[in-house]
Amino acid sequence: MAASWVACRRLFGPCFCLRNCSVSSATEFVKLQGIRRNSQHSSLVSTSLPDVDSEIERVSKHSLRGKAMRAMQEKLRKREPLPPPRELRMKEDQDWSNVYPTAAPFKWSAVPLPLRMGYPVRRGVPPHKYGNAELLKIPNFLHLTPPAIKKHCAALKEFCTEWPEGLETDEDCEKHFPLEVITSDYVFSGASLRHPDARIVTLKLKLRDLPLDKHAHWKLVQLAGKRYNKKTETLTLTTDRCPVRKQNLDYAMYLMTVLLHEAWVTEPWEADITEEDMEEYVWDISASRRSVMTALARMKSKDNIAGDVSPGEELDYLRSPEVSGYRDAVTALRNTKESHESLERYKAAALNLLQVSSREEAQPL
Repeated sequence: MAASWVACRRLFGPCFCLRNCSVSSATEFVKLQGIRRNSQHSSLVSTSLPDVDSEIERVSKHSLRGKAMRAMQEKLRKREPLPPPRELRMKEDQDWSNVYPTAAPFKWSAVPLPLRMGYPVRRGVPPHKYGNAELLKIPNFLHLTPPAIKKHCAALKEFCTEWPEGLETDEDCEKHFPLEVITSDYVFSGASLRHPDARIVTLKLKLRDLPLDKHAHWKLVQLAGKRYNKKTETLTLTTDRCPVRKQNLDYAMYLMTVLLHEAWVTEPWEADITEEDMEEYVWDISASRRSVMTALARMKSKDNIAGDVSPGEELDYLRSPEVSGYRDAVTALRNTKESHESLERYKAAALNLLQVSSREEAQPL
């Protein structure tokens, strides 16, 4: 008996108890050893049996295995069956804004559409929407359907005011609100709600809306550099040095104020500006102005060969319509692209200045 107990303990492990052992001979021990080898990979509930309830009844109610199996069976019996998906219980005339009132991830049971997304396996079709994680990764706009947008607009309408009179067109808006501030808001999936580019502020303003004279306009253009667009006459300032949008907006307003005040300052060295220093052609400081004054003085007095002009006479010449027309024609010809119309205008202004008619110019010499 002692030898049989030692053999059974070696076979079944240290948990084998002599009190539960009824082995009386080596033959019975061999039978037990065969039973252990056959039941070495058995599970709690055998999958080979077609009926699980019959196997539960065969197990003793007082054993740990029997208690666990009956507790699991009772738990499964009390569990209520799952209801059918919501898409099968939806009505055709339902309000879709009640299904998706706000932005939410994709719910396969609430969307009555046969959607598929993902990589097709083995040259098949993409996976179905049921339990599809690919549909959860992308944002959806199921809460922004046209009926939902109309409902939102109707709810916000009571908080809106009437559009002010006199701002029907973009030109009217630019006239009354010349300063344009551009910012960007980003919606993205990340570790933080704050996008680094959301702090950038762009300020746009047309120079014709600023109180500038000719000198201040020219100097502001020189100070702005590439930030000024000649075609649209728009000054654009972009600030992104500060970490907060409000700080960048204040910095942009500060730059605009400094440029405006600095443009009105006249430095002593600005008196030495020549025609080559100007960004565009200015007739008042050009050699053409001096040539016109000299020619008019010689035409008035043949004895004035040097073409000397007094300040009073020069002022009278500049106020005459002939000189004004010639100045505008030359300025347009030099500052704009050359065309047939600009050449004809220049020709007519020059003949009018020299008091020569088109008939006299057409006569052969």
